[in-house]
Amino acid sequence: MANRFGVKLQSRPLNLAGIYPFSAPITSTNSVQCCSKAQNSRIVGKRRAIRCRNIHRRLVLGIGVSLWSQFMSMAGNVGAKSFVASARQKGAIEQVLKNVEWPEQFPFKDEDFQRFDESSDTLFYEMPRFVTHIDDQAIAALTKYYSKVLPSSNTPGVAVLDMCSSWVSHYPAGFKQEKIVGMGMNEEELKRNPVLTEYVVQDLNNNPKLPFGDNTFDVITNVVSVDYLTKPLDVFKEMSRVLKPGGLAIMSFSNRCFWTKAISIWTSTGDADHVMIVGSYFHYAGGFEPPQAVDISPNPGRSDPIYIVYSRKIATA
Repeated sequence: MANRFGVKLQSRPLNLAGIYPFSAPITSTNSVQCCSKAQNSRIVGKRRAIRCRNIHRRLVLGIGVSLWSQFMSMAGNVGAKSFVASARQKGAIEQVLKNVEWPEQFPFKDEDFQRFDESSDTLFYEMPRFVTHIDDQAIAALTKYYSKVLPSSNTPGVAVLDMCSSWVSHYPAGFKQEKIVGMGMNEEELKRNPVLTEYVVQDLNNNPKLPFGDNTFDVITNVVSVDYLTKPLDVFKEMSRVLKPGGLAIMSFSNRCFWTKAISIWTSTGDADHVMIVGSYFHYAGGFEPPQAVDISPNPGRSDPIYIVYSRKIATA
């Protein structure tokens, strides 16, 4: 039976619009809950990528709620069981994007893509951070996943774009292609990335237009950065344009973030919601096959979770 997410979105759109009509925040064990306590944060350069647990919080742009908990009681494929409450169970995340009945229009509003800190992203990323933003186990899980889905090294004609890249791309050891482009915010970080054959410094929130021709890339990757995109549909439309027909786009993310720079709809929701949010980007951008989700978290509850939402550009006849 189809997931009736779309039906409920259409009937109660304000509940998904960033201005949440509730008197108190709703929390779950899976929420991406961010705070300023140093003991709950990973130091990243001079800033923190933060993960906090089970904390009631209210952001200036709205009250944190779980999108998915409002609607999964209507989803016949899992009955009345809350998906957010079970998101850590093996296989639960994979079900989020199964048979979704999407509403006709993109369900989110401009305020959902505002941030607590609207200052220049260029200034925020001005200083290089030669660190990783997820733990070693999550990185190993992502690299293992890449080893299964990326083209074999030195495949003739293959081009890869690592979007929102930095000094490391987490590709398998020895991975090489004729063209591997890194696009990021800090030139010093990109220069340090050994896998890249070239790089572009660009703020996608300021200019989402990708400086590449149509049908250029076989694969696009994005690691723990999709939550910072303030113009995601524009970016995903560009991804569809520059991917070759049948090309693969892989968005990976965890529950860590620079919460002042992450969009409000992300910081106000939980892991299963994030899967749905990223899936919606693929769907409403157009040109992609139905998105799918994979939970590759290596050690749930004891290491950083890591989730994948991926899709392929529709192959033309």
